[in-house]
Amino acid sequence: GGIILPVGSTEQHGPMGLIGTDTICAEAIALRAAERAGALVAPPLAYTPAPFNTGFPGTVSLSAETFAAMAREIIAGLIAQGFAGVYLLNGHGANLAPLTRVTDGLDTARIRLRSWWDFEAVNALRRELYGDWEGMHATPSEVAITQATTRILPPGPAADPPEALSPDYIAAHAGDRHGPPDEHRARFPDGRVGSHSALARWQDGARLLELAAGAVAEDYGSFLAAAQAGRERR
Repeated sequence: GGIILPVGSTEQHGPMGLIGTDTICAEAIALRAAERAGALVAPPLAYTPAPFNTGFPGTVSLSAETFAAMAREIIAGLIAQGFAGVYLLNGHGANLAPLTRVTDGLDTARIRLRSWWDFEAVNALRRELYGDWEGMHATPSEVAITQATTRILPPGPAADPPEALSPDYIAAHAGDRHGPPDEHRARFPDGRVGSHSALARWQDGARLLELAAGAVAEDYGSFLAAAQAGRERR
């Protein structure tokens, strides 16, 4: 069979977001998807690159090189133990670039990388619920998922909308390319990056969780079938 490996982060998520939100979301969706797909779920990778947020207490950031080396050894070990496929379920934008590099020398047909927001049905619901206020960090969608799975924090200063971001800014900073931590905190002092976290509701988080889990389960099933077929042909 195969295994799902959740990958998140340990970083601040604004006044009403939990530290570790990305890990909480990735693991919760992985566990729910695994129930549907009959998959195993590995312990999540929670310490990953988040250098732009190290100006906020509670953030723990690994270098991209250290993270990639750790992830590669874990993935290679799982494959060596006989898992037909390793499905990486990501919840943090800064993980994407290093994770795409870890497959060098490995059997890429047995590895798939997806972020939980990659699926159109999930994005359609995010747009319906939050529109442009989804933003880039401490998003209402991820806060809502943690509300449904973990705990609800009062909005506090997050009750007011943050600075709205232009499409050009979003395009230029995709993949969590937010620059030096001191500059980042000066620009976004409460940690939110265009995200109106206070729009989050646990009921919507439960909807997002179920929708994402269904999409991941379906994608995992097709991936595992292809990976197993490839193994049998060898």
